[in-house]
Amino acid sequence: MTARRPRTAPRVGAGLLLAGLLAACTASSGTPDPQPPATPERPSAATRAPGGPTVLDSRDPVELAARASAVAWERSPVAVTVVQGDDGALGRAGDLAAELVVPLLVVPEAGIGPSAPAASGSPAAALAAELTRLGVTHVLHVGRPVPALAGVAVVTGPAQLPAFDRAEPQPDLTALSASRAARAEAAAPALASLAAAGAGTIALQARDPRIHPGDVDALAGRPVAGLVGVGAGFAPAARFTERVQAAATGVQLPGGGQTIFHDKRYVALYGSPVTAALGVLGEQGPAASARRAAKVAATYEPFTDDRVVPAFEIIATVASGSAGGDGDYSREWGVDTLRPLVDEAAERGILVILDLQPGRADFLSQAERYEELLLEPHVGLALDPEWRLAPDEVHLEQIGSVDVAEVNATLAWLGELTEANDLPQKMVLLHQFRTSMIRDREDLDLSHDSLAVLVQMDGDGTLGQKLATWRALLADAPEGLRFGWKNFYDEDEPTPTPEQTFAVRPTPWWVSYQ
Repeated sequence: MTARRPRTAPRVGAGLLLAGLLAACTASSGTPDPQPPATPERPSAATRAPGGPTVLDSRDPVELAARASAVAWERSPVAVTVVQGDDGALGRAGDLAAELVVPLLVVPEAGIGPSAPAASGSPAAALAAELTRLGVTHVLHVGRPVPALAGVAVVTGPAQLPAFDRAEPQPDLTALSASRAARAEAAAPALASLAAAGAGTIALQARDPRIHPGDVDALAGRPVAGLVGVGAGFAPAARFTERVQAAATGVQLPGGGQTIFHDKRYVALYGSPVTAALGVLGEQGPAASARRAAKVAATYEPFTDDRVVPAFEIIATVASGSAGGDGDYSREWGVDTLRPLVDEAAERGILVILDLQPGRADFLSQAERYEELLLEPHVGLALDPEWRLAPDEVHLEQIGSVDVAEVNATLAWLGELTEANDLPQKMVLLHQFRTSMIRDREDLDLSHDSLAVLVQMDGDGTLGQKLATWRALLADAPEGLRFGWKNFYDEDEPTPTPEQTFAVRPTPWWVSYQ
């Protein structure tokens, strides 16, 4: 018996053949294959690279959170939200934002939408604008029910969110907050939002990050472009930038921190390394001077709660009885002559002030001679108007004087030098024992954040005479001007004790011994 073929075999073969023929005809005709329908592009979130030091200056949590989002995110289809004042939900909301790598935003109690329109410039308007800018389609809401939130879908669980590509965190971001409770509370959502973007957070002890040694240590080496000051008190932005650039160097002044005063007072030895005739600083070598300065400073410690820092006030240019080759009646010591004392001070934690007695020269031109030393973090400047002469004057025939415009020009130069090189604050000491020595002192420019200006009372004699001079100089002083005191070993009758000196009111910030 002959085996029969399956009845379906010819049909299958014909079908395959027909398909091949159709394919050949299609290829030869040039007609393209039909394409599958396009798949919608998957939404994605993206963080922003730091664009420079930034200040988020507001006391409103809604606005702060919206502005923090604008700093840290390029886009995000999803955001986490909480209602303003729902502090109990904030921790969970922050955890979810960090898990999803999306912004955390705060919704006003009235919400936003047709029933609660956002007034132009209001925190609600800032939130609405940020939701639009990010491209948010869904919010994951935590805590109390969200009020009106027009234009987005509100869900209460992560499983209800649409699929999206997660953002990459920005490790170079650092959020800075101030320590005061009210300020920290308003900033908390913004800080959580920045943390979700990858930012570390530093709780500063003060709004000025240069003040406390611990704050300077915490900022040392941080990428400056990624520093974000969150909350009221960090503005203006230019000042914030200058401060954090200095703090990020990690360099600290004698006594700690990068600001001159705050909780520090200074006790100095005055004189020249060239001769003992000009003051006690010249009576011994650099190492012995450092030991002596530390010993004298220690005698003041029982009479103050502040740290007492030893200092050198070094005469850099000295008034001369002869005109000299340049005709200015001032002898200028070279940098190499002053360098051993300056370097010893750096090693021993001693502040240095370079004193100028310019004669017929001006303070600015003499200060510029010592730029190399003034670039050292621990070196500041003193201007001594007693030895500033008019073109037809000579020393010891009158008391010298200076117009405040010349002082201000010197301050401006030194302030710019300090800021341009990210240096700690510098002290500028103005010698004075007569009100006429600084003309128009009420116009003294104290606006330089990089400088700390102090007037030193140079009067000698009995304690009563010195106090009378002190009171005269304090009268009508510009706001913010600090004062220092000078003791003379030979001219005072007798030299005031440390207890008597610090009993003067207001307590001197600086005491110098000649």
